[in-house]
Amino acid sequence: MAGVALEEMSGFLVGVAADRRAAEQIAMLERRGATVLHGPAIRTHPVAVDGALAASLDALVSRPPDVTVLSTGIGVRGVVEAAEVLGRAEALVDALGRSRVFARGPKAHGAAVTVGIPVHWSSPSGISGEILTELGRSGIAGVRVAVQLDGARTQPLAATLTDLGADVVAIPVYRWSLPDDTGPAVRLIQAVADRRVDAVTFTARPQIESLCEIAETEGMLDGLRSGFHRGVAATCVGPVCADAAVAAGFGTPVVPVRPRLGSMVMALADALGARSVTFRVGADEFRVQGRLVTQAGETVELSERERAVLAALARRPGAVVSKAELLTVAWPEGDADEHAVEVAVARLRRRLGSGGGVLETVFRRGYRLAV
Repeated sequence: MAGVALEEMSGFLVGVAADRRAAEQIAMLERRGATVLHGPAIRTHPVAVDGALAASLDALVSRPPDVTVLSTGIGVRGVVEAAEVLGRAEALVDALGRSRVFARGPKAHGAAVTVGIPVHWSSPSGISGEILTELGRSGIAGVRVAVQLDGARTQPLAATLTDLGADVVAIPVYRWSLPDDTGPAVRLIQAVADRRVDAVTFTARPQIESLCEIAETEGMLDGLRSGFHRGVAATCVGPVCADAAVAAGFGTPVVPVRPRLGSMVMALADALGARSVTFRVGADEFRVQGRLVTQAGETVELSERERAVLAALARRPGAVVSKAELLTVAWPEGDADEHAVEVAVARLRRRLGSGGGVLETVFRRGYRLAV
């Protein structure tokens, strides 16, 4: 055992499914002590400036919209940057600024204000349906609407506005696809299925959809869903992403109050912290935090099986847990017998050194933490 000062997420392994801003997110997690497994489920492609994007910008400058819908922060910035390349930035900002601007959430709102586009109304939760409801109050038929698209393959907001009779001018800024190399995503899926990760973070709905698509192609979709239902925390940046996680069968996700990257990391830190257990044996205090156990300032890192066994005992310190129950928790695939539990407990005692006596055998009943 070695003395280590634990950060709040030390001992936990977190999967990251994003490609864009992944380095920033990983740095946030690692600063809090987490170990990160990066398995990008999508790839972001910018749209060529001289193609459909240029045609959309020309159409908006020559005939400004009545209403503008801004979907994402990166999209707003991308539109203005493209207009700068074409020498139309000032004209575009002026055209959009004279329309009623609706922003889907705080990131799109903030980006619009930063580039000089005043926002008429912003969706509190970032859900497109709220924008449709607000637009419907005054009617949308015959209204010229500029819609900044996100990178998803389908665009339900633009399609619904068209169905309602709006004259929609779509602004394609970027698109998402499956990554060229799906290997890292497959490794992340397997880690969820094996419950080797404690959580996976998602910052966009297509990340969830693409991860499921990759899992289904590899015959791993059931294992992916099972991992989330058996303790891996799906963690989403906002409600749109969270709805996608629920629809995908990932259980109830962790969602921050504010849909921001930093807020998501803080919410995950709180959720993982709630899984840590502290108990006292005599004068010694034990803390089980993810894969780490600390005793009197000394820390040891456990294997996956050892961690699962100790975590099961630590949930009810002092109560007897049967070998059959420990088998179910630590060997969910059902490929072991009670002897494997005995071996794992013996190994745990050795790993904990002088603190190993806390693991007490209760004859013919199982094991308990002698607290």
